[in-house]
Amino acid sequence: MMAAEKEIKTVNAFIEQFKTIVGEGFVFVDEEVLNNYAHDETENLHFLPDVVIKPRTAEEISAVMKLCNAAKIPVTPRGAGTGLAGGALPHFGGVLISMERLNSIIEIDERNLQVTTEPGVITEVLQNAVKEKGLFYPPDPSSRGSCFIGGNISANSGGPKAVKYGVVKDYVLNLQLVLPTGEIIWTGANVLKNSTGYNLTQLVVGSEGTLGIVTKIVLKLLPHPKYDLLMLVPFNDLEKAGAAVSAIFRAGFTPSALELVEIDALKIVSKMMDSVAVPVNDDIAAHLIIEVDGNHMDTLMNEMEAIATLLADFDCGEIFFADDAQQKAELWKLRRRVAEAVKLAGYTIEEDTVVPRASLPALIHGVKELGKQYDFHAVCYGHAGDGNLHIRIKKEGSIYSLNNPKVIPSLKAMFSLVKSLGGTISGEHGIGLIQKEYMDIVFDQTNLSVMKGIKKVFDPNNILNKGKIFDLA
Repeated sequence: MMAAEKEIKTVNAFIEQFKTIVGEGFVFVDEEVLNNYAHDETENLHFLPDVVIKPRTAEEISAVMKLCNAAKIPVTPRGAGTGLAGGALPHFGGVLISMERLNSIIEIDERNLQVTTEPGVITEVLQNAVKEKGLFYPPDPSSRGSCFIGGNISANSGGPKAVKYGVVKDYVLNLQLVLPTGEIIWTGANVLKNSTGYNLTQLVVGSEGTLGIVTKIVLKLLPHPKYDLLMLVPFNDLEKAGAAVSAIFRAGFTPSALELVEIDALKIVSKMMDSVAVPVNDDIAAHLIIEVDGNHMDTLMNEMEAIATLLADFDCGEIFFADDAQQKAELWKLRRRVAEAVKLAGYTIEEDTVVPRASLPALIHGVKELGKQYDFHAVCYGHAGDGNLHIRIKKEGSIYSLNNPKVIPSLKAMFSLVKSLGGTISGEHGIGLIQKEYMDIVFDQTNLSVMKGIKKVFDPNNILNKGKIFDLA
């Protein structure tokens, strides 16, 4: 009997016990459901789990993990399935635990500016709930309307506002965690300062579901800013747009968002959405979307005028100022749907690079040159304010990168370029399944050995999100 057949037999032997734990209506083995959970937004990859389980409590997850750990059954935790690195793909089959039923906002603590939430809450739902109290949760990935808070924890997500407000790790105070062996722990305390032992909370943030399953989250909040202003700035040179980004910060300004989208990506998304909100003529190479926010409108107006004056030194075109909330929403909608649009247009391979922001022009230039050398076309967009550039690749005959010999050499060259510029190979999407092959470009064996040692302490039988980030012997 083949190993995969043995594994399926092992999983099937536990189906009735899983039903006893979570309820018969929340254990699925039919092919239609399994197919729904066999993919996320990563390229065109598809791996069937043997069973999908939808628990409601940490205690139910604990009981499932104890059974799986004892039988050494692979377990894949899954949020909303919006990931771009294959972190929720069950490529070893086994059990997939969907977190969609852990979807309650438990408490909004207005006195302490904190919120306690379950991981299956949609990010935008949580943002809107706290906004009703005059509070602000800044991390806002492009998929905020569908992604889960738990998935954001897993990947240490960022989004446009990270440039001013930071990423998910800057807001996580405490986590309830089910370990791979089934124990339930809290990683920290609901306080703003904590120097008590190792910082397990921050270790778990960004660990991509490999160390434990997060079941409750305590986040700090901020007062919501009263005003924001938005402008769109066209450039006829992509590298000058990148250079302008660094100049804005050197001049002492900190926008609440600073996004770069090159013209090819804008043409694609504008066509998909039938939008004329952004000029897309051939004289333009890229646009910067610049937002400032705060509590004093006069201050914001002065900042925008000063930034506009500064940008004139970089040969920018006519600056468009969004006059009202509708125009702002239209511009942000275009930006947030770029990834979806370019993927539909055949740019199915996405890399999530990050470099010091002053190195953005060199990265953009280098990517374009590599495209010529390795025969691919790339479009670039992303969070220019913090040096996080998303690079979407279209290569004839290659719709995926995983184990693809036609694509791997070009990605190795790209990541080597990123490393040479002082950067790294993921800013907010994570490593997951598709980038683990390139970890040795940015880390030596000592670094990797330490990480693998941590994984073994948390997960001695290597069952939880096995084969993500790196492989264990």
